[in-house]
Amino acid sequence: MAPPILNLQNVTLTIGGKPLLEGADLSVSAGERLCLVGRNGSGKSTLLKIAAGEIEKDGGARFFQPDATVRYLPQEPDLSGYKSVMAYVESGLGPSDELHRARYLLGELGLTGDEDPTRLSGGEARRAALARVLAPEPDLIFLDEPTNHLDLPAIEWLESELASLRSALVLISHDRRFLQTLSRATVWLDRGRTKRLDRGFGEFEAWRDKVLEEEERDRHKLDRQIVNEEHWVRYGVTARRKRNMGRMARLSDLRTAKREARRVVGDVKISVTEGRTSGKLVVEAEQVSKSWGDRPIVKDFSIRILRGDRLGIVGPNGAGKTTLLNLMTGVLEPDSGTVKLGASLEMATLDQSRKALNPVWTLKDALTGGGSDFVEINGEKKHVIGYMKDFLFAPEQARTPIGRLSGGERGRLMLARALSQPSNFLVLDEPTNDLDLETLDLLQEMLTDYPGTVVVVSHDRDFLDRVATSVLVSEGEGKWIEYAGGYTDMVAQRGHGVGLPPQPEPAARPPRTAETKKTSGSGDKKKLSFKHRHALDTLPGRMEETQKIRAALQAKLDDPQLYARDRFAFDKLSGQLAEAEKKLSKMEEEWLELEMLREEVEGARETSA
Repeated sequence: MAPPILNLQNVTLTIGGKPLLEGADLSVSAGERLCLVGRNGSGKSTLLKIAAGEIEKDGGARFFQPDATVRYLPQEPDLSGYKSVMAYVESGLGPSDELHRARYLLGELGLTGDEDPTRLSGGEARRAALARVLAPEPDLIFLDEPTNHLDLPAIEWLESELASLRSALVLISHDRRFLQTLSRATVWLDRGRTKRLDRGFGEFEAWRDKVLEEEERDRHKLDRQIVNEEHWVRYGVTARRKRNMGRMARLSDLRTAKREARRVVGDVKISVTEGRTSGKLVVEAEQVSKSWGDRPIVKDFSIRILRGDRLGIVGPNGAGKTTLLNLMTGVLEPDSGTVKLGASLEMATLDQSRKALNPVWTLKDALTGGGSDFVEINGEKKHVIGYMKDFLFAPEQARTPIGRLSGGERGRLMLARALSQPSNFLVLDEPTNDLDLETLDLLQEMLTDYPGTVVVVSHDRDFLDRVATSVLVSEGEGKWIEYAGGYTDMVAQRGHGVGLPPQPEPAARPPRTAETKKTSGSGDKKKLSFKHRHALDTLPGRMEETQKIRAALQAKLDDPQLYARDRFAFDKLSGQLAEAEKKLSKMEEEWLELEMLREEVEGARETSA
């Protein structure tokens, strides 16, 4: 068996006197698809930097195949010092790497390469960094939050591109759907140590919960052993002057084990301050239009949002999602049409830019408004330190300036502020940014149980599937259409995701006659583009993977008792099988078309020669 490309063993690292990694392991073999998961602050990004050789560990061993190539995507790419995006991407190419692949990737990601790096938005910088990392097709790719600042079309394109590569992958992401699609193994970083599951992220959470339950049982056993030993010390030797030193040593060891055991980091406790019940009609928009210059953002848009609705809004970056949100909530006046807000509305908002947070405020003042030590939740006063703990802030952070908080901490703070306000109408613009998976779970549960109305803008497909009762999608040119259900339901009804609609099927090619052969000689300008060649190379592997998925689904459906035992599972598997067959059919048709094009081009070359 070939040795792994990368092997970390018993890695330790202490930051600021506090141990962050205490014996972490990570092994990656050729072609492996692995996701690295853990709570915010657990050290995932740090471990990835050690694996990529970006920072030095305190202890442990790191082995890397000397002839292997590796590329690393940090959370915040640094493009400073480069005259153009193309220069930045080219700097990541090796001597034998092809420049036209870099150009292809930039084009697919919506960039030309001529852009000035100093003028890029966060999303554009992330796209440039992805092109730089993917262009060489290295043996191993480390990706730290690759979907940050990307819109849904870019995320779905990236999924497809990564699935087609032969490179080994190590992924850190808070996007569940992204991890489920790409991972084949999961490494859980918890309390400084790693545990590995040789299955994808889809099976991780059930496994994690089982591990934590076993830990809790072991902790109860330890507590009982300590109680028994203490009872013996007090009452078991009344007839003897000297204690049994072995029993005393055992008691000391048990107490030490309990003291040194590192417990799981506490859970976020999310609750929302409920306002009065709103009227049945929350928002009604009729024939609303809004343009910026000559560009229509919203055109002839009408919608009725009723109490209890959970509306998700999706679309590419720049489609006008935030503008639409502001129109529906009365923040922005339409150019034409009317927007009517319902009676007794108490609105709480969360904006994606976090503009409401002044960086010089302390955490305590941001939550209380200053001049108080209490936060009012559902009519009851709660001490700010207790409320901070509910959102995983330590008491000593009370006087920490907001400017020094991490992205995840700022995200939790914005949620804490928004949810402390009395409300019956929550308006959330990208609420999932920088939140870890456990916090996302609790936010989803809270929104599901929330008695009021929710409007949410999000690029997180899994979040929308769990929360939304309908999804509003940008169709371009200011047109917005509402679909019932979550994101997956929208895709099923619409026929495709948020990106461009699928191109129409090409017309059947007429048979090649002697005359057409004659005219398709040296004058035939057809050729295979890089994109065509890339698809020809990758489609067989993707088809094989889809065939395996189809076979696995069919094997589960072959269980004769499944329908009677679990109708929901049967229906879900049937839908997944139909989707896999549709996907496979589409890939087979695409491959056949490309093969015919290749034969035609090669035939033309032979004729001209």
